[in-house]
Amino acid sequence: MKYFVRKATPGVASSTLSLDLRTILDSINDGVFTVDDDFRITSFNRAAAEIIGITPEEALGQQCWKVFNADICEGSCALKETMATGSPLVNKHVNIHTSLRKKVSISVSTALLRDQEGKVVGGVESFRDLTLVEELRKAVEGRASFQHMTSANHQMWEIFKLMPLIAQSDSTVLIHGESGTGKELMARAIHDLSARARKPLVTLNCGALPDTLLEAELFGHKAGAFTDAKRDRKGRIAAAEGGTLFLDEVGDISPALQVRLLRIIQERTYEPLGSSDSVKANVRFLAATHRDLRTEVREGRFREDLFYRLNVMQIAIPPLRERKEDIPALARRFLDRQTTLHGKQIQGFSPEAMDRLMRHSWPGNIRELENAVEHAFVLCRQELIRATDLPIGIQGEPSGALDEAGTLMGKDLRSRELAAIQAALEHHAGNRTAAARELGIHPTTLWRKLRRT
Repeated sequence: MKYFVRKATPGVASSTLSLDLRTILDSINDGVFTVDDDFRITSFNRAAAEIIGITPEEALGQQCWKVFNADICEGSCALKETMATGSPLVNKHVNIHTSLRKKVSISVSTALLRDQEGKVVGGVESFRDLTLVEELRKAVEGRASFQHMTSANHQMWEIFKLMPLIAQSDSTVLIHGESGTGKELMARAIHDLSARARKPLVTLNCGALPDTLLEAELFGHKAGAFTDAKRDRKGRIAAAEGGTLFLDEVGDISPALQVRLLRIIQERTYEPLGSSDSVKANVRFLAATHRDLRTEVREGRFREDLFYRLNVMQIAIPPLRERKEDIPALARRFLDRQTTLHGKQIQGFSPEAMDRLMRHSWPGNIRELENAVEHAFVLCRQELIRATDLPIGIQGEPSGALDEAGTLMGKDLRSRELAAIQAALEHHAGNRTAAARELGIHPTTLWRKLRRT
């Protein structure tokens, strides 16, 4: 988009925009302001004044960052980038602080401002208040967030409530959950909120290595400890000194190695392979498993004393099939990641595709969902991912079964609909017309559904 202005009349300081254009800009709901080549504001429309919380007279003549006060002003100003490169930016999501110190989420678009001869004389920035989108996210999805994890599931909410307390302690934590539920992400969240956050978080997958290699990886070794051990090598415990060691799939280690692990957790000392000298370890232990360790203890495959050492605090992550209300937001996040990585623009999911995602049992949990979205992204050739783009095992048959009352089965139908609306609004930076187009409904229908929230 190109913007043109008439040449300013000497001695006129209010604005370089014509009266007709200022009247038009004041009639729209998006905030719009223009700047000269020194980034001083030359016009400021009514919507911009309402969102920022100052009058146009107060804004005129000031440098834009003093008025706009966005989180990108200092390091990655969108308008400055456009002025430097000549390339417009569209729907960049940023936060601003209004004159009342209120934080507002907006989407920003920028372009060059040219005179009638085509000469660049400044820049123009438009921005849209995303408060509706943010409120819809909170009201409709009822989401709770913790670190990089977001969920609408009540079981996850209870976990999020406890996480800060767990993180601030130095107790050993056992995270239980099926494969693909996000156990490592949970461990990272605990580490990042702990007093050890500035030190390393080191991960060791205990189920991926045989005992001999696992022991060397964990404790390290001295030169000559075994064939090809030509020099000293520190293990994961030493690498995590002062920080956190995350033992993933700890239920898979052998009884013999369980004995050595018990000692390091109890006494915080260990000997590298080939050494008789004990080394002290200042490490917090987090462990995770998909196995039921109580059953493993009863059947003699896991030491009871080690289980109790690991199980000081326990977090049980529910599988995705028990938190299906999170699927629309997770699928949208994975799709956005693919579009960012590959630049292929896909608007979202068709209702049929989302229906298949919601009905699938997800034995592979979140990891399976992420892989399914990537599969669909690769095959998709339209604006929306269709059911036929999904992996064959997920395509299934359309739902539409009716209960005895003649309504669609599933108590979460309304929340699924609203989650889809929220995702579409978020993707289109609050533009209801574009969101309605993506959802295949009339804008009036979308507005009616929003009013019911």
